[in-house]
Amino acid sequence: MKWNFDRRYPSVDSLRSKAMRRVPPFAFDYLDGGCNEDVNLSRNTSELREVELRPRYLGRHVDVSLKTELFGHAYDAPFGIAPIGLQGLVWPDAPRILAEAANRHNVPFILSTVTTATIEEIAGLTEGRAWYQLYHPAESSLRDALLKRAKEAGYDVLVLLCDVPTFGYRPRDIRNGLSLPPRMTLRNILQIMTRPEWAVKTLLHGKPEFSNMKPYMPKGLDMKKLGDFMNRTFSGWLDEERIKPIRDSWKGKLVLKGVASMEDADTAFRLGFDGLIVSNHGGRQLDAGQSSIRAMSPIVDAYKERMKIMIDSGLRSGPDIARAMAKGADFCFLGRTFMYGVGALGRAGGDHSIAILKTQLQQLLEQLSCETCSQLPDRLV
Repeated sequence: MKWNFDRRYPSVDSLRSKAMRRVPPFAFDYLDGGCNEDVNLSRNTSELREVELRPRYLGRHVDVSLKTELFGHAYDAPFGIAPIGLQGLVWPDAPRILAEAANRHNVPFILSTVTTATIEEIAGLTEGRAWYQLYHPAESSLRDALLKRAKEAGYDVLVLLCDVPTFGYRPRDIRNGLSLPPRMTLRNILQIMTRPEWAVKTLLHGKPEFSNMKPYMPKGLDMKKLGDFMNRTFSGWLDEERIKPIRDSWKGKLVLKGVASMEDADTAFRLGFDGLIVSNHGGRQLDAGQSSIRAMSPIVDAYKERMKIMIDSGLRSGPDIARAMAKGADFCFLGRTFMYGVGALGRAGGDHSIAILKTQLQQLLEQLSCETCSQLPDRLV
């Protein structure tokens, strides 16, 4: 096994600690925090790590492969990069850094509608293999314009986000005066002064902005007016009436992200979705909800052979990916893990984070004597 990454940061926790020292606190809080009292943020990881796996040591040595087929494409690992809004706020050029790393490692990158790179830029960096997550607009004309751009750029997988009918109550962001978009208060400006590398790189790259939305925005908006525009433009509610025209017009694969109940899984299957991402938005929306790993179990039992069942929220490491797959997930997505890597190491952070996960996962499969990740359910205690 080859360690082709920076040995000073051999774990995701070490990347997180480094990122905390390089990213302004208001931006790090935006990435790191959950909603309300962070109950579900913590539960996501703690309950996932209750899953135990059983090794098999006596037998022949096996050659391990992380390759995993999903929607007709053979990826080099069973995980991808989850969509995150305002990535460039956490570290300048973050979405491009991560998209390029995902392409080099042959894993999927999901572009958020409200991140800081455009549909066309990411399509070019990933040779058309990225996925696009649609944050549903209030007006069908804007929805159609965004989908047209995604189709013309070559995206094959469309992800519809369903778990933001309202914005989560996030105390850290409220304290920091961080809204959508961020406001630069005196407190935040003082924090920036303590992070000179972030400040210089942000100056060079330009302030973070909603790149995909620029063609549709009136010119000359100040921060308050821009916030009002974004709030008017997007409606997080997603129902059958809004889904059906998308399913009818989108010829590629359609995935529903944010599923956390059997009722929504049933509806998604009936409406013809190709896959689900079981998720609670990283613990950022509903503090009183279930962890993603608990919500996933009955969905796997009902739909494992009829839709692709994926998961995000709470996964931080290679063993976490193995635990989720042992419980029946076909594929896993992680968000904060990769952003910690970029926040800690800048342009090297994407490759480094992916290499950590691949290395950890390969070691674990060898320990369990599994040739592929598909055998992990057989090792569940």
